[in-house]
Amino acid sequence: MIFQSAFAYIEDWDLSAKTKTILNRSLLIIIIAGLVFTQLFYKQKIFIFSQLPKWNSTITLPFHTIKVSYFLIIGLAVSSTLLIPMVLNQEMSDIKSMVLFGILFAIINATLEEIIWRGILLSSIRKYVSTFYAIMITSLGFGLLHISIGIPLLISLLFSFGGLFYAIVVLKTNSIYPAIIFHIVINLGMVFNGWII
Repeated sequence: MIFQSAFAYIEDWDLSAKTKTILNRSLLIIIIAGLVFTQLFYKQKIFIFSQLPKWNSTITLPFHTIKVSYFLIIGLAVSSTLLIPMVLNQEMSDIKSMVLFGILFAIINATLEEIIWRGILLSSIRKYVSTFYAIMITSLGFGLLHISIGIPLLISLLFSFGGLFYAIVVLKTNSIYPAIIFHIVINLGMVFNGWII
């Protein structure tokens, strides 16, 4: 509620759409503060998968086993395809004007959303329900949070699949950092393709 109220307050300010978007995503710190306060109030440990991935370990998927490092390289290559239309369709001056906003937005948004959904919430919910349900709950919540920045309900629900992918990456690598990197690349692609202003 505080997050939504703060965002509504910022909407009345005479700022550019880009600045309002950056401020909106920065307000996610309010949600993190509330989650941390709740965890501390109930004397729960806060675990956010903050260790680095073991690059030489393997990830076992239903159809294949692959080294973490190869999995991440392939995932980044696939995620980076979102950047192709930007390179093909934009003038160089347009690209330069979007770079700072894109990088700032992607880093703030990806880091804070991953700390909320795959860091604090996924690890906390797993204490009370199965891993499957924890992944489903956090993935759906992640998708629905995007309604707060004006993304339609159906598309927000589709973002839940991204949350599902990020959760699997975090659990398979036991690290939040690969999910943050994937999320940054996806956000950069969305900004550079004009999907986020």
